[in-house]
Amino acid sequence: MSFEAIRIDKDDAGYRAGYAVIDDADLMPGDVDIDVTHSTINYKDGLAITGKGPVVRRFPMIPGVDFAGRVTRSTHKDFAPGDLVVAGGCGLGEAHFGGLAQRARVSGDWLVPLPPGLSPAQAMAIGTAGLTAMFCVLALERFGMTPERGPMVVTGATGGVGSVAVALLARRGWRVAAVTGRPEEADYLKSLGADEIIDRAELAEPGKPLQSQRFAAAVDTVGSVTLANVLARTQFDGAVAACGNARGMDLPTSVAPFILRGVTLLGVESVRPRPTLRRDAWARLARDLDKQALSRMSETIPFSEALERAKKIVEGQVRGRIVVAIG
Repeated sequence: MSFEAIRIDKDDAGYRAGYAVIDDADLMPGDVDIDVTHSTINYKDGLAITGKGPVVRRFPMIPGVDFAGRVTRSTHKDFAPGDLVVAGGCGLGEAHFGGLAQRARVSGDWLVPLPPGLSPAQAMAIGTAGLTAMFCVLALERFGMTPERGPMVVTGATGGVGSVAVALLARRGWRVAAVTGRPEEADYLKSLGADEIIDRAELAEPGKPLQSQRFAAAVDTVGSVTLANVLARTQFDGAVAACGNARGMDLPTSVAPFILRGVTLLGVESVRPRPTLRRDAWARLARDLDKQALSRMSETIPFSEALERAKKIVEGQVRGRIVVAIG
């Protein structure tokens, strides 16, 4: 059986991405086959499709770190034909064919049953970005952070992770300060629950290792100087969940926030399978995330527009979440 997919190639002719017809026999190994109904465009997908980041680790590759769909074949004990499932991370779109295709074959250990109360399209409006945001919330909660401790700051707030983080934290009772370089999106962020909008320029230049204490906790999606400034402004015994590197992989800070204020930096990653954690996080997302807020932060596009939108997300021209209706 053949199906349509986006395929990335790298050879003597160069690096290129385009639509292609793939045969089932060319799918990579896995014990579950899925008819994909929806996928997403993440920042990582944009880097993979444009070649502007070293995301893809083998060629050819089908990009797409997320997908939702219906099982058509399974030898995995937890899944049967007809089950609706969600997948994200786990090397999809990097080392294993991903979700920007009409069909997928993966390990059942990478799948989560579609949570009750979510449609496949809503699950993809959440996607790995939303799952990462929930991982950040769970990390902060495990550390003991509560809204009573003080305000929360979210960097990169108009992005996929940031938008979901703002909505989740506001719903949990946090006073959220949203950092963005797009002041025209202030109304959008406030509609998600943000109490304050901070211009990203305020955190963009190198500052002192210790600055005025402003935040009890933070979710950082940016890294580099921005994360250093967030750490410098975190209160005594506060915590920062770091999950992104949109500005860079470096961290130009000192030990001062850690040894003089007791600040804790919590690393959050969303690639490894960890089925129990993923199921718990998806259950919380289905329960805690305001569906109206989810609708405000997401847009659905046809599969035919995925390549063009991938270019725009790398250029910073996309807010929130982009759902791709594979169909």
